[in-house]
Amino acid sequence: MIYFTSICSNYLPKAMALAESVKRHDPDGTFVLCLVEREAPQVALDFPHFDEVVLAKDAGWEDFDRFMFRHSIVEASTAVKPRFMIHLTERYPQADKFVYLDPDVLVYGPFTELDALLDQHSIVLAPHLLRPGNIDMEISSLAHGAYNLGFLAVSRAENSARFLQWWAERLFLYCYDDKSRGIFTDQKWIDLVPCFFDCHILKHHGYDFATWSLLGSELVETQAGYVANGDPLRFIHFSGLDSGTIDKAIGWWLTPDNSATFVKLYAEYRALLEKHGQATLGKTPWSYATYADGRKIALQARVAYRNPELWAAVPRPFEASDAVFLPEGEAPAAVAAATEPPSILDRFMRSTREIGLGPTMAKAVRRITGGKAAR
Repeated sequence: MIYFTSICSNYLPKAMALAESVKRHDPDGTFVLCLVEREAPQVALDFPHFDEVVLAKDAGWEDFDRFMFRHSIVEASTAVKPRFMIHLTERYPQADKFVYLDPDVLVYGPFTELDALLDQHSIVLAPHLLRPGNIDMEISSLAHGAYNLGFLAVSRAENSARFLQWWAERLFLYCYDDKSRGIFTDQKWIDLVPCFFDCHILKHHGYDFATWSLLGSELVETQAGYVANGDPLRFIHFSGLDSGTIDKAIGWWLTPDNSATFVKLYAEYRALLEKHGQATLGKTPWSYATYADGRKIALQARVAYRNPELWAAVPRPFEASDAVFLPEGEAPAAVAAATEPPSILDRFMRSTREIGLGPTMAKAVRRITGGKAAR
């Protein structure tokens, strides 16, 4: 199998830990790092578990700078995924199976079930949730997508080729964090995949175990390895580490009866990142964050450049300046909309993600009643 992840350089420690774990459980697999930077740092080129380091701009793009300028750092590292997967199918014509994993994933066992599934299905998706009950995450899935794009697997087939082309075309124009328009980077688009293409939904608790899996979970260590809700643990997705969400989710959704194993693995993961240089590499600046003269690009300028009329008018945006896109006193409508205060729904969704639905509802009641509600 060909594995890959897509990162900017500040995520190198996570990608290193991921690649190391992949090769531990699939020594014959190939791990490719897609790097969304202008140049590859030597530390990446020297890392033994990266079989190849490929700059995203070298994966068959035209006018990559114009594409990159329109995106924030998080949007950029997700927007390149389908085009890069297409590139891998061309780069490795002898390979038939391709797996994307987010950099903040750690593999704990061989992908035995996935390997067999890819013999029968050309697209395999993993949902965030496998059972009802966590209403906070059910609401979050409605906003961010039913399927988690920290994992995606395809095998070589006409069906998967059509899917990747469709997905690449959509992300070329619409890979933004714009939930008010129903868009959430690369992920929300995947809700349409079962409608348009033949795919398999992987309902296995050992794949993509993450914060959204914690409520009511049973993660235990056995003589045969770790087991999640009765299924062999294949990988944990440590999504939300940098934002502190994992620490909050441990308090929200785990109890003293079922927290020990996850808390132990989480601590081991953090130590592993430190071993790979998180304290220094994690602060690496993004090479697409500034104009050619070193000035930082305003988010409003990136949003303004999403207007296709500007692509021909300013073909080399990194050689321009904020003033080109944001003349004084003339903020484009798209920028004005982006800088408006968040709506009530946006604030509600953000609070739900941060503190949970119950506390959010209690806070709303207190505001409505002037703080007189029972606490």
